[in-house]
Amino acid sequence: MKNIYFLCVVSVLLTPLYGQTDTLQVVNDGSEQIITARLDSLAAELLRQHRMLITPVDQKDDTVAVVEFSDSVYRKRLKDIHSVVALPYNSIVRNHIHVYTGKKRKNFEVMLGLREHYFPMIEDVFASYGLPDELKYLAVIESALNPNAVSRAGATGLWQFMYSTGRAYGLVINSVIDERRDPVQSTHAAARFLTDLHKIYGDWGLAIAAYNCGPGNVNKAIRRSGNRRDYWEIYYRLPRETRGYLPAYIAATYAMSYYNEHNIKPFPMTMDLLSDTVMIGHDMHIDQISAVLGISREELRAINPQYRTGLIPGASKPMSVALPFDRLGDFIDMQDSIMAYRADHYFNSAIQSASPTASVYIPPDIKGKSKLIYTVKSGDNLGFIASWYNVGLSDLRYWNNIYRNTIRVGQKINVFVDPGKEDYYAVVTNLSFDEKQRRIGKSSASASEVASSSSLQIASLTPDDSVYEYYTVRNGDTVWDIAKKFNGVSTTDILSLNGLGTSSKIQVGQRLKVRRKS
Repeated sequence: MKNIYFLCVVSVLLTPLYGQTDTLQVVNDGSEQIITARLDSLAAELLRQHRMLITPVDQKDDTVAVVEFSDSVYRKRLKDIHSVVALPYNSIVRNHIHVYTGKKRKNFEVMLGLREHYFPMIEDVFASYGLPDELKYLAVIESALNPNAVSRAGATGLWQFMYSTGRAYGLVINSVIDERRDPVQSTHAAARFLTDLHKIYGDWGLAIAAYNCGPGNVNKAIRRSGNRRDYWEIYYRLPRETRGYLPAYIAATYAMSYYNEHNIKPFPMTMDLLSDTVMIGHDMHIDQISAVLGISREELRAINPQYRTGLIPGASKPMSVALPFDRLGDFIDMQDSIMAYRADHYFNSAIQSASPTASVYIPPDIKGKSKLIYTVKSGDNLGFIASWYNVGLSDLRYWNNIYRNTIRVGQKINVFVDPGKEDYYAVVTNLSFDEKQRRIGKSSASASEVASSSSLQIASLTPDDSVYEYYTVRNGDTVWDIAKKFNGVSTTDILSLNGLGTSSKIQVGQRLKVRRKS
């Protein structure tokens, strides 16, 4: 699913690993060195993004002694933690514990400070899915509790979703909104993903491994290990970058539970950790809220990281905005003043961004416009629809929360036009393709020209049943659902075989290649 943040470089032992999780010794285990480097990077990014929200470290704390304990103490403490996820102890786990509690304790203190903001929300969401709340510690090793974290492979947010997986689990990702950065929405997606993985394996250790490297890689490791279904029994068959993932999770669970015993204290946060959300049904900008309510722009950005440009596009559909708990009443009372504050500056389509170096699409104001509904027909694409209504293509995508140009037959498209031309454009949805083209002074295009000009049409696949296994998409299917039906097949395999690139958009009735026949 992503490049793991915490890699484990392990020399393969001659002695079998199976059944030795409590006494396992690993020669030249360099995983903690890579974790150290990654924690440095994540902590530096956190401090850069939230420099106004995190109180600087008191340098005198550097004199606090690092406390280490014997193996027997670590082992007993892990056994005392009530956890549905098994927490075995071995030398790999010990090395990871020493990273959090020793080598990079200052970076770990930042995460301890942030946990007061994120853990209650994660626990609440996981409880609604019936998931163990200790799985919240996965967010520690995924992103160091940084909702803006981005890996080199493009995995983003608190739960490090790649684009295709995020879309498959219902996250909105476009130029204005990236719900991978939304702590609440991404946590719901992570809960659904983890639930699916546990249904596959019935074991949290394997599910956690699959969260990192995908079910395909875990299934290969199981087969190559003689169908053993224990994480530690397939350890050396897993991708090298995944081997340290469960040990890092166990170490994070330990460190979050016993940080006091190691003389570690959470960073104090100047950000108001008590926040709540309110839904808005109109466009608004983070900077408008900041200016009118006098709330720090950095704080608002920190608790609303999903709005990439600061624009909250509530006009297309209601959107949530997080606010300090004690300011919700002020926001409700002053909404009109907030919307009116420098509206021409923030919502004039001629102004691309408050920053002279940025290039960000700002949609036109739809206030006073008439809303029409167009029903998509076979052969349509967004370019055609925009020309038939004489509106901008970017505006059409924005109004309908469409990423790229993908639409489907029967989909309802919102279009906003001048009231004086409402009657003229109201009939468009009922006209034939030829009639719509003639209205804009163009001749009718042939079916082949329409298909070739439409970037939203799914490429026709020439069936070759002698080479590939195929699957016909059913209502409610996602690429991830389909991959789960076939052992050893990953979402990436299906996307690649069918030329879907990073898009996981599929249509009912579409015939997909799943894998080559053996």
